Amino acid sequence: MRMVIQGGRVIDPAHQTDSIADLFIADGQIAGLGRPPGGFIPEQVINAHKHIVCPGLIDLCARLREPGQEHKATIASETRAAAAGGITTLVCPPDTDPVIDEPAVVEWIRRRAKFAGQARVLTLGALTHRLRGGHLTEMAALQEAGCAGVSDGGHPIASSRVLRRALEYAATFGLTVFLTPLDPELGNGLAHEGQVATRMGLSGIPVAAETGMIARDLELIRDLGVRVHFGRLSSSRAVDLIARAQAEGLPVTADVAVHHLHLTEMDLTRFDSRCHVRPPLRGLRDQAVLRAGLASGVLTALCSDHQPHEPDAKQAPFGDTEPGISGLDTLLGLSLRLVRDGVLPLPALIERLTWGPARILGLDRGHLGVGARADICVFNPETDWRVEPSVLNSQGQNTPFLGWELQGRVTYTLLEGHIVHEGEG
Repeated sequence: MRMVIQGGRVIDPAHQTDSIADLFIADGQIAGLGRPPGGFIPEQVINAHKHIVCPGLIDLCARLREPGQEHKATIASETRAAAAGGITTLVCPPDTDPVIDEPAVVEWIRRRAKFAGQARVLTLGALTHRLRGGHLTEMAALQEAGCAGVSDGGHPIASSRVLRRALEYAATFGLTVFLTPLDPELGNGLAHEGQVATRMGLSGIPVAAETGMIARDLELIRDLGVRVHFGRLSSSRAVDLIARAQAEGLPVTADVAVHHLHLTEMDLTRFDSRCHVRPPLRGLRDQAVLRAGLASGVLTALCSDHQPHEPDAKQAPFGDTEPGISGLDTLLGLSLRLVRDGVLPLPALIERLTWGPARILGLDRGHLGVGARADICVFNPETDWRVEPSVLNSQGQNTPFLGWELQGRVTYTLLEGHIVHEGEG
């Protein structure tokens, strides 16, 4: 299939491209920008006038609930939601059921995603067997099976000895390790430790639950030189620690979930269980520093931290509800709101959603260079829409952003040159 996306504002941060141009696609790859290759005759033309044309978004953390929790969501439903949101690559943590600690599970997920055909699903292998923090997995076998890295899967390893061994093993095979900086004991609460949690009678999670783990992990990284990515930072002090480590030249990166840039502990005051997340929503200063860290590049990527739940999971008293937000549908709209708020310019934002995550994963994706896979998002940045259950594509509709007015709707999503979503823009 030969196709031209015509007259759009093409933004490709990897190549510092930001111009009105035609984008040419052939055989699932980028064939040219601005000028067609010799003898190019398109079979399909997409009119992108007044639209942004950029690489498909890459989401570093999305729980798809398969295998094991199909009553909450399925790979088919969530990759469909991803495509509608301009996301072409999803990274699935290993906390599935069964855990992604054997090649057979990796292959099962790969086949399910390929059958759905809506988005590419990459898996992270478990660092330890069943994510229990004890015996190490066969990381080499997981890498050979196609895992993009290894992770604690949201179950931080309490034992420094076990973690050191895991990091050494991963370094041997050049694997990037994805860690969750939240102390298993200190992090066993419901809300940010502070006046709001005290007034509401909710058990607190101190900032030290995050920074203490990062400080420990950084010392191990300093000794071993392993590449580590810290997922979903929530505090200003954590951003400072990562910034200093990067300045020292340590091979560390970090991301932030988009909801932490729009919500704070004050959103809990009505016991809104939809705001029950882990790590918890913190204070206004934390939010401001997280935003600044994203703008400066200390935080290399922006993710959804997608966790779809069935309705009952959020309808109990706050302390009995499941943490997590369904975020695929709102990732782009909430991200574009950061541009409107003056946090960072549009090209920089797109970089944090495309080329930045691709570099963390060590993949040659997230860009529109000639010969690259034609994973493309086309969206109208001026289209207003209201977050309502009827417009959400994810099987999980547990979002605190219901009723919010957002801008930016995806009109086309292409996966390797094939249209996997076509909407109104």
